[in-house]
Amino acid sequence: MSLNSKKVLVFGTFDGIHDGHRFFLREAKKHGDELVVVVAKDGTVKKLKGSLPKIPLPNRIKTLEDESLADRVISGDENIGSWKIVKREAPNVICLGYDQKELAVKLMKDLPDIGPNIEIAIIGDYKGDELHNSIIKKHSG
Repeated sequence: MSLNSKKVLVFGTFDGIHDGHRFFLREAKKHGDELVVVVAKDGTVKKLKGSLPKIPLPNRIKTLEDESLADRVISGDENIGSWKIVKREAPNVICLGYDQKELAVKLMKDLPDIGPNIEIAIIGDYKGDELHNSIIKKHSG
C-alpha cells in the first residue's frame, strides 16, 4: 500500500457468504484502495449473538479469502470494544453495514480515543432485509 492510498476496514461474522455480503464488500472497497475484512472470533459471535457461528473461524476466513473481494482477511479482537485491530490497522475509513447500528454507536463513542481522523461510512442494504442472516434463519427454520 502506498503512502497516499486509503485503507478501508470492515467487520462481520460472515457465517455463510451470500450476495448481501458480496455487495457490502464491493461497496466498501469503493471507499479506498485496500480492503481489510475483520472476521469476528467464535467467542465474540457467541457473546454478541447468543450462539456460536455455524462455521468455525478458520473456515469463515478461508471462504472470504476465496471470494477475492478483500485484500486481506484477519480475525477480530479477543475482547469486544478493545479496538486493538483498529489501532493496529490504522484505517482511513471504516465501513459498516446498514444493520450494524449497535457497532456504529460504540465506534462513534470510542472514535476520539482510537482514531479521531477515521471516516465512518454506512453501506446501504442489498435488496432490503431479504438477505440478512437473521431473516434467512426465520424463513429456513
